[in-house]
Parts: sequence; structure tokens; C-alpha cells
Amino acid sequence: MEEKKQTRINKYLSEAGYCSRRAADKLIDQGRVTINGKVPEMGTKITEGDEVRVNGELITSSTEKPVYIALNKPVGIVCTTDTRVEKDNIIDFINYPSRIFPIGRLDKPSEGLIFLTNDGDIVNKILRARNNHEKEYEVWVDKPITPSFIQQMSNGVPILDTVTRKCHVEQLSRFSFKIILTQGLNRQIRRMCEALDYEVTRLKRNRIMNIELDVPVGKWRYITDSEMKEIHRLVEDSAKTHTDAPKEPKHPNLRRNRNR
Repeated sequence: MEEKKQTRINKYLSEAGYCSRRAADKLIDQGRVTINGKVPEMGTKITEGDEVRVNGELITSSTEKPVYIALNKPVGIVCTTDTRVEKDNIIDFINYPSRIFPIGRLDKPSEGLIFLTNDGDIVNKILRARNNHEKEYEVWVDKPITPSFIQQMSNGVPILDTVTRKCHVEQLSRFSFKIILTQGLNRQIRRMCEALDYEVTRLKRNRIMNIELDVPVGKWRYITDSEMKEIHRLVEDSAKTHTDAPKEPKHPNLRRNRNR
């Protein structure tokens, strides 16, 4: 007798176009997911015919055409799919007719380019830290930028019990600079600046991988087929690396930065 295919619950929710695997793990941890009426443990696998619900809503495998959107997120919008908790959430803001979710996030006080999709598989590939996908930002700070600041930001800054990867940093004006990151630590740029005694006054993401920000604030467009072809090429190349993301080097004299 042929065994039924088993799928991890977080992967199932991702492939169904409900949310990313990371968001699915949070839902499972919060007890908001049920399989055949029972709350599962993390890592539980389901088989064909199992009834999966989130907040009581039945989830079925997605047969919709994949949707890929580039949004210029305004300041004040929160990158969450939990429309019950956050009033100014990105899902209500974009008001797309079918279910989509953001790839990664931008802080509430930050603005600029963010992707939204119903394709859970592409989310995981883009978000893998080891894949070194570039994200470019323009940053404004509260006091004049010095050569020492640019050098330290470029070479790595101790935050969150680690040291940030070396990156490209370029001064644009007395109070602004461009930075290209290949990792996505929590509030990374703000924490890096804070560690060097600077405060970010404005932060804007202008590029993710091969996609440039080219729509006005609050507007969005579909990512083109040719752009998606290039994204798939980039994620497939990088996905052939190690299975586990490498650990960042530890810094001998770190103190955890306070979250502003």
C-alpha cells in the first residue's frame, strides 16, 4: 500500500499561500492552528485529507496563480498579516483582493521597497541569510557623518551578541549615507548606528536584489516576468549552498544594545 505524502504544517501553510513558514511557526506556537480539531506541536506533519484551520478558518492548498508585488511602504504601516492586532497593517493598507503576505519586513518608522506574494516557496529562498541577497538603503542620521563612522559601519558593528557582516557604505551628504546589506538582523541599521552613537532619523529601502524602488510612496506594481526570472535565478544559485546558515562571529566584549 502506497504511503500518503506527509508535509510539515508550517510548509503546508506556506505552500497554501497563507503566510511564510516563519509566520506559520508563530501561529502554531500561539495555538491558533488546528489539525483535525487539535492544536499541533511544532514540526507536526499532515497527510492528505487532514483538516487544517487557522483561527477557525479552513485552509486549502492554493491553486491560485502566483502573485508578486513590489510596494513602496509608507512610514507608519506595520509589516504583519495579523489584521486583528495591528490597525495600520500592510494587508489592510494594500487591500489586495486575494491573500498575500510580505516577504520579510520593514519597521513601522521605515519606508520603501517591500515584496508581497502568495508564493511561500520564494519567501523562504529570499529570506535565507546565507544566500547573500542584497538590500540597499538610504539612511539619514541626527549628526554629521565622519570617515570613522563610514569605516566602522563598513567593517562590522557589534550588535545583538554578534558582529554584522562587512558591507558597502557610501556617504551621500553631511547627514545621509547609502548601505547595502546581505543579512537581515532585527532593526539592524538602527542598531548599528546606535552602537556608534548615532540615531536614525529616516530610513528608506531603495532596492531588493534586482528590483529597484520605482513607484511613489503608498503605491505598488506587479513584479514583471523578466524580473521574477532573474529572482529565481539568484535564489536557485544561492540555494545550492550549505543547508544551515553559518553562525556569525562572536565578539569578545559585547553588550546587548537596548532597543529604542
